[in-house]
Amino acid sequence: MTHTLPSFRRKLVAAVLVLVSPTLALAQAPAPQPAAPKTQQAVSGQAGNLQPATREAQSLASLAPLVESVKSAVVNVDVQARPEMPEGMEDNPLFDKFFGGNGRGRGRSEREQIRQGAGSGFIIDPKGLVLTNNHVIEDAVTITIRLDDGRSFTGEVVGRDPLTDVAVVKIKEKVDQLPTVKLGDSDAVRVGDWVLAIGNPFGLASSVSVGILSARAREIGASAYDDFLQTDAAINPGNSGGPLFNMKGEVVGINTAIVGGGTGIGFSVPSNLIKALLPQLEKNGSVTRGWLGVGIQPLNRDLAQALKLPVNEGAILTQINPGSPAAKAGLKPDDVVVAVDGQNVRSDSELTRTVALKKPGSVVTLSLYRDGKKQDAKVTMGTRPDLEGLSKKKPEVSDEQDSSRRVGVSLQDLDARTASQAGFTERAGALITDIIPGSPADRAQLAPGMLVVEANRKPIASAKELASVIRAAPAGSTLLLRVAGPGGGRLLRALKMP
Repeated sequence: MTHTLPSFRRKLVAAVLVLVSPTLALAQAPAPQPAAPKTQQAVSGQAGNLQPATREAQSLASLAPLVESVKSAVVNVDVQARPEMPEGMEDNPLFDKFFGGNGRGRGRSEREQIRQGAGSGFIIDPKGLVLTNNHVIEDAVTITIRLDDGRSFTGEVVGRDPLTDVAVVKIKEKVDQLPTVKLGDSDAVRVGDWVLAIGNPFGLASSVSVGILSARAREIGASAYDDFLQTDAAINPGNSGGPLFNMKGEVVGINTAIVGGGTGIGFSVPSNLIKALLPQLEKNGSVTRGWLGVGIQPLNRDLAQALKLPVNEGAILTQINPGSPAAKAGLKPDDVVVAVDGQNVRSDSELTRTVALKKPGSVVTLSLYRDGKKQDAKVTMGTRPDLEGLSKKKPEVSDEQDSSRRVGVSLQDLDARTASQAGFTERAGALITDIIPGSPADRAQLAPGMLVVEANRKPIASAKELASVIRAAPAGSTLLLRVAGPGGGRLLRALKMP
């Protein structure tokens, strides 16, 4: 899948991994041996003798044991997604099919296409908890988790945080003892340390690449909370959500983005940030962040000199919002924050990230300079306003919409005009208006234009009635549907519930 980002991020595409060159050395190769005398070369084919090139190749370190120990926990995340269907018959493909495309509707070919994508993820709990990127599963209608051993399961979103591009997905089926990997300490990885990535670039499952950690704390314009690890391990579209491992086999990042047109410039969300967000994502489905209510800018050498400060790093408070936690704590414009609860703050963005991880209602200690003198201030954290509208309550999902998401079918009531024009002998039922390719409805050979008149041998009089039956059907069960086509012909279809 690709990941479109603003400004600098427009050049970024979603992260993934590719096969590493088998000749890449993880340890320094031995120095070339001097050429053997001709008399020794003459017997080099005898047992126990090796050519210099063969001896050199055998001395190279191999990552095969590490790969074998973790790759079974790396999964494909296949997604089908699309915006909500517009309501009304004016956008119904049946108009073009039955009424000759008379301009009443745009027809299916002109409507926005269903987005089908493939990303990566990894299992962190043996009962089927998977970490991936938010942009992989955003707007998903169906999610399929495919394991390295060939098994496939249905996934559902547990929680997601668009601001850090992290999402948690749970396998819906009852599973246990799945292979897992552990989140490691991303702060312990040094620039220059080896890292290894596994994912599904371009659908090439379980591809492996290796490189080093190139840089830390990269800000690429994705959000106010950018704190990416940079790596030169090969990353390509389709590997979004895949793990970045250290040499202990611990996950130190989720691969998220690359620079378009660049080579060896990939970005990963640090594992320590993921660990900080995970409890909220599992429990609440979203992240609530701490808030000060201030405007800030970075402190630099020139500003430090002008403000007569003994430090050159920190965050200058440029504005104090009335009634905010900062205002209540007595903070003032031109205060320079240099630490939060003893943790050094070197820039405005670092202050933003540090405050965001504080629990609303908790009391924190800000170390700051005011008029050149250092002092501490106690602040009770507020709750960050939802400036992006990420937590706005979504409109109630109707039974019809829910059935569309579950089995990939869109329904509506059969009105008299459509029945007459299409040649239906029935005057009641649930009319199928659209099918998502690859969905359970598609696999059951349902198609737009079919009229469902029975479900499990009980009459169906409306779209709402069929949607309620679909919604109530247990996972793994099969609905026996009787469908009618124009002209009165009837067929049976078996719809398996995901």
